[in-house]
Amino acid sequence: MVAIRPVRLEEADTLTQIALAAKRHWGYPERWIETWTPQLTFTPEYFKKNESWAAIVDDKPAAFYTLLEANDMASIENLWVMPEHMGKGIGKHLFLHAMEVARHRGYKTLQLEADPHAVGFYEKMGMHQIGERRSEVDGQPRVLPIMEISL
Repeated sequence: MVAIRPVRLEEADTLTQIALAAKRHWGYPERWIETWTPQLTFTPEYFKKNESWAAIVDDKPAAFYTLLEANDMASIENLWVMPEHMGKGIGKHLFLHAMEVARHRGYKTLQLEADPHAVGFYEKMGMHQIGERRSEVDGQPRVLPIMEISL
């Protein structure tokens, strides 16, 4: 059984480890992980300022997401699942939770910038690509799909 509750400030280090493990799961070069580590390092201050929810399995966080507002829309900034919990429905529970929270707040649209490896998951959740953000990591081009769903 998965419970979803607000992130606790003292869980920042654990949630950082979840994000880094999830990113590594996709086989990115370690140099890229090092480049992304500052973005994937969460502090208690981050969680004080940004609404975040954790999925709890066996009394420990197994996954989490952050819900923000951007351009009058709800936005998922982070949705990370510990690799050993991937494929077990935890990400789906968190995503549906985010949709419900956003809908309850009166938002009509939920958006996010997806890791290319997560596009299939978000499409299964009903999202569709509306654009992309191009960047570069370690000299390699990178395209991040921008996904959206109506609430």
